[in-house]
Amino acid sequence: MLVKTYGSAVHGVDATTITVEVNIDKGINFSLVGLPDSAVKESQHRIDAALNNTGYKIPGKKITINMAPADIRKEGSSYDLTIAMGILAASEQISSDDISEYIIMGELALDGELRPIKGVLPIAIQVRKEGFKGFILPEKNALEAAIVNDFEVLGVTHIKDVIDHFEGKKKIIPTFLDTREEFYNRLNDFEVDFSDVKGQENIKRSLEIAASGGHNVILIGPPGAGKTMLAKRLPTILPPMTLQEALETTKIHSVAGKTSDSNGLITVRPYRSPHHTISDVALVGGGGFPQPGEISLAHNGVLFLDELPEFKRSVLEVMRQPMEERKVTISRARFSVDYPTSFMLVASMNPCPCGYYNHPEKDCVCAPGVVQKYLNKISGPLLDRIDIHIEVTPVNFDELSDKRPAELSEIVRERVMSARNIQTERFKEFEGVYSNAQMTKKMIATYCEIDTAGQALLKRAMERLGLSARAYDRILKVSRTIADLGASEKIKPEHLAEAIQFRSLDRESWAG
Repeated sequence: MLVKTYGSAVHGVDATTITVEVNIDKGINFSLVGLPDSAVKESQHRIDAALNNTGYKIPGKKITINMAPADIRKEGSSYDLTIAMGILAASEQISSDDISEYIIMGELALDGELRPIKGVLPIAIQVRKEGFKGFILPEKNALEAAIVNDFEVLGVTHIKDVIDHFEGKKKIIPTFLDTREEFYNRLNDFEVDFSDVKGQENIKRSLEIAASGGHNVILIGPPGAGKTMLAKRLPTILPPMTLQEALETTKIHSVAGKTSDSNGLITVRPYRSPHHTISDVALVGGGGFPQPGEISLAHNGVLFLDELPEFKRSVLEVMRQPMEERKVTISRARFSVDYPTSFMLVASMNPCPCGYYNHPEKDCVCAPGVVQKYLNKISGPLLDRIDIHIEVTPVNFDELSDKRPAELSEIVRERVMSARNIQTERFKEFEGVYSNAQMTKKMIATYCEIDTAGQALLKRAMERLGLSARAYDRILKVSRTIADLGASEKIKPEHLAEAIQFRSLDRESWAG
């Protein structure tokens, strides 16, 4: 008897429906074909034990299982339940009347319990797209699948629950999630706040500017100055995610298996902080079976690289193209996948190996030329993609002990959102451009005009401070954002003056 059950394969952030054809005939053999990997091939032993421990069995006949399309590689253990239900239906141990109306996925334990799987959200989107009645999956993944509406999400803990459902003995209660309510209720679900930071008002101002224009930032300062603390709080002042952005972000985390069991939808902007020993594949994504890297997991959020010069140069260089194109393409001999990478880069570094160059109280003990050599670990092309350089100085005792309440993230975010609304209106005719940081050379010439006084100020600054040519466009972009924060249609000299101070690493005299 031939029975078809359905599963799904995830490639990139999209899913493809897989038809599992189970045919049982005379003879004794077990064949699994259709380009399965080792984990899929090993499913026979898991299924055999799970069925025996549940009061069923794999029949001692000729069983042929084909996973179509046969040219797509099937990976992982999530097809255990799909194959097991196909075998039970084909051997007439259970009813197969409506088994083909569901996508069935799940990894089996030897006692028949179901373990969670990866990539549930892309699969759920495909389930709705192809018009299946429902999606049967492990209970721990049910909330994630329920983000997508208009079909039944049936979360189960044991294979016996699935068998009883098709036998009509006990129907599974569908999992329901009001996606919009879940999204809006948890939109401001932050554990940290900008008001936690004592002092550092000038640094907070610079991060507000960065958030308003989507600018990449590098923080330069001695140990203990608060660089990491400030970076962790940046997502709290970024504009709230739209529902579309939340779905995009959850999709990527779902593929990587990073979603929470209790919260189906990611509603706050992600913050990723990989260690400096990370490999280039772990950062940008890849591997034998490509998975999203840290830059994709930070999509629509913040990627924080602490101690930037300590990262391997090759790791930082592979990040340049994804930063520019806002996506990364991972190519293999048989296929290629795209992962989105629209993130805000925040980097931090000590000014020198000992950490105390330019420190107001402590002396730097680095030998001559060491500071410049340390800075040279960061390539010019990467620095070229960072609009704002901020020098962070230590907080003194008076500021640390000040009991006056600091400004809340919520208040700063309101100003950031107002500036972003101006930019949304400005760039509405340009596809893929949403903030000042994304402006091209032509857009800068159009939207960043400065008057004669501004021209004179910028010329003097570049000559006296020895600013490089690449600083020119960056200063104009940042000054446009500062003008937007002040709701000014034109860029004024005071906007330029504030933007000029954010180019520390471009000054010829900075490293001595």
